Amino acid sequence: MGGVRLEVAHHSPISVPQPEDEEEEEPALEELEQREVLVLGLDGSGKSTFLRVLSGKTPLEGHVPTWGFNSVRLPTKDFEVDLLEIGGRQNLRFYWKEFVNKVDVLVFMVDSADRLRLPWARQELRKLLDKDPDLPVVIVANKQDLSEAMSVVELQQELGLQAIDSQREVFLLAASIAPAGSNFEEPGTVHIWKLLLELLS
Repeated sequence: MGGVRLEVAHHSPISVPQPEDEEEEEPALEELEQREVLVLGLDGSGKSTFLRVLSGKTPLEGHVPTWGFNSVRLPTKDFEVDLLEIGGRQNLRFYWKEFVNKVDVLVFMVDSADRLRLPWARQELRKLLDKDPDLPVVIVANKQDLSEAMSVVELQQELGLQAIDSQREVFLLAASIAPAGSNFEEPGTVHIWKLLLELLS
């Protein structure tokens, strides 16, 4: 399966005319509004790879855990998207709840093939959902290219999503973000990005 490398549109610079009088100040460039996205999930779920793919960088080989924070800023024609990743190790999850109320959308990454730790993923997700009942949440069922990966239907049951209030904006998307190989044309990643832009608009 291929993966997707997203071509993120950059904001075109504003053309500033040269002033007739050298003492006249040049008009300031327009500043884009900021949108904040928090990317969380257990260690090894694919958070850092997701940010690297979105920013056009080649994913690192093997699992390199994030020991603190990682961020990427992606400009679009209407606003700038700041994606903040916080490491998923147990000693870092304490910080998750401190940021949930400060963002516009939460992305929660799940390793679809990690059945053993799925109960921990469910527990952490439930804490985040309870922390801010109005925050839109995009749950990414990652690593769908692996033979042992659970289906989206299975994950919906295992994560207890059927019990969530039907009025709440919670999305569960399948993805195989940057599997092994040099081609990153994975439709799930594109779908995630488009959904984020829709939720942030």
